[in-house]
Amino acid sequence: MESKMFWFLACLIVAGVAVVMVGASMRTRRSEIGGAASDVQVYRDQLNEVARDEARGVLAETEAEAVRLEISRRLLDADRRAQARDEHAPGNQRLAAGIIIATLFAGGIGIYLMQGAPGKPGLPMNSRLTELEAAAQNRPGQIEAETIAAPNLPRPEAVAEDFLELMDQLRAAVEERPSDIQGLTLLVRNEARLGNFAAARRAQEQLLVAKGDRVTTGDLAAMIEMMVFSAGGYVSPEAEEFVQRLLSRDPGNRTGRYFLGLLRVQVGRPDLAFPIWRDLLETSVADEPWVPVLRAGIVDVAAGAGVKYEPPVVRGPTAAEVQAADDMGTEDREAMIRGMVEGLAARLAQEGGGPEEWAQLVHSLMVLGEAQRARNIYAEAKEVFGDDEAAMAIIRDAGARSGLSK
Repeated sequence: MESKMFWFLACLIVAGVAVVMVGASMRTRRSEIGGAASDVQVYRDQLNEVARDEARGVLAETEAEAVRLEISRRLLDADRRAQARDEHAPGNQRLAAGIIIATLFAGGIGIYLMQGAPGKPGLPMNSRLTELEAAAQNRPGQIEAETIAAPNLPRPEAVAEDFLELMDQLRAAVEERPSDIQGLTLLVRNEARLGNFAAARRAQEQLLVAKGDRVTTGDLAAMIEMMVFSAGGYVSPEAEEFVQRLLSRDPGNRTGRYFLGLLRVQVGRPDLAFPIWRDLLETSVADEPWVPVLRAGIVDVAAGAGVKYEPPVVRGPTAAEVQAADDMGTEDREAMIRGMVEGLAARLAQEGGGPEEWAQLVHSLMVLGEAQRARNIYAEAKEVFGDDEAAMAIIRDAGARSGLSK
């Protein structure tokens, strides 16, 4: 049973990292395709503008024809590039997704079979915790993990010769200008595309050095993802340092908290991982990449921590709604948030709901400064779930986190 649990959690962790990486890859591709389509529309608008200028007499017929020919040439070129990207996008995305998933599964399993201890008998809790702490302090470093994972990391099936030549030129240019931020950014992306994950990780490190004080939390998150990916899904001590660095700058950073939870699971501490992942799941918007992964496996992580837990079923805001809120003024944003809270309150009053939803309402009201109303909802929730000990545990926990428990 323990062996099955281990392999389930291992596959879950790898799947989580894969979701994050595949999601990032697909967002980049969609951005590139959208840019090409935008160029086509710009040139078409320019052709219409030339026609209007010619009709008004602003441009002579010969001048208008010359401009029209140049814009038409650019339009055809942009249209060709857009069609080429559309044609190859699905195949490239499938290839990238396949590489990511195969890399993480093959690398993670390979490292475990070489460094783990399948079938090892159980130990008393104190002895086990001591052993786990020692193992965490002496676990393989980034370079060792990359060396172990490298034979199992797949590479692209075929790469165009001209692309390889361009890569050689890019590497040479970066070597001559080691602080070229744009060159390093391209190098990171394309080394990973070629399957040179360790090289991509090194380029990302060089990029952080080049940026110096201008390093953003996004740069640090990308560094963590690249390190974990190049190590086959393993969070090394060096990657852990970047996780801590990211969280010291932004304690609530969701990428950092996800990988911190992943680290805790990998070193055998689901008791430490569960609170991190529970908070991440319960405060996530509906379409964040780790939500389905955490929802699918957090029950087993909780069981490893000795906790009975049911994932929340709250219908939260999407990332698009959150972005819309970010673009609003302070008053409009508060009105939107209050509207969502009132909607949840009305639904619970009319239809009822699970303890997680009541817990979220209590927490949201406290955040909005409606302490007395939160106390009333908390008291009502205790009446609703008074006979359900598991539900009451969730309600009491919400009260404790909101400062309402007595």
